[in-house]
Amino acid sequence: MISSVSHTKFAAQPTDYSQRQPVAPTNSQDQDAQKDPALKPADSQTTDTKKTRELSESDIKVVNELKQRDVEVRAHEAAHLAAAGSIAVSGASFEFQQGPDGSQYAIGGEVSIDTSPVSGDPAATLRKADTIRRAALAPAQPSGADMQVAAAATAMAAQAQVELMQKIQATQNGDKDRQGSQINLSA
Repeated sequence: MISSVSHTKFAAQPTDYSQRQPVAPTNSQDQDAQKDPALKPADSQTTDTKKTRELSESDIKVVNELKQRDVEVRAHEAAHLAAAGSIAVSGASFEFQQGPDGSQYAIGGEVSIDTSPVSGDPAATLRKADTIRRAALAPAQPSGADMQVAAAATAMAAQAQVELMQKIQATQNGDKDRQGSQINLSA
């Protein structure tokens, strides 16, 4: 079904660790774990030191890279959410990969926002386009998709500016017409 409200998703692009460790499938359990940390699998709640003692050096390196990526992805999506404010349609959703230690790490994510213009109100559309652009460029390192969203917001702002100028001109022209049609009578 097509909705009258268009949505854009900001996405942190996943890093490919598939050459070192197979990617675990993302499932609803992973998404539920994001909402409630208590829903994480029991093995992911064990201490890091116990896990790392059982891992090889290369596995430890992969785990450290995954941990770093997890932090980057979460910060990236949090920046989008904070800047999007009321135009955010949903919270962040994440793509997960299971590390050699058995824990799930966020390797990609997205935030959906409403990118539709405000019907009949170019000034509001202009403000919304500015919010969209700020949300797209909020992370320290915007992705290619983020840059595309920012460019689309800039185009939306330009169109809204044109509509706003046309509206102002129409109002001014309407005032001139009314002034010219007045007749002053005095006796």
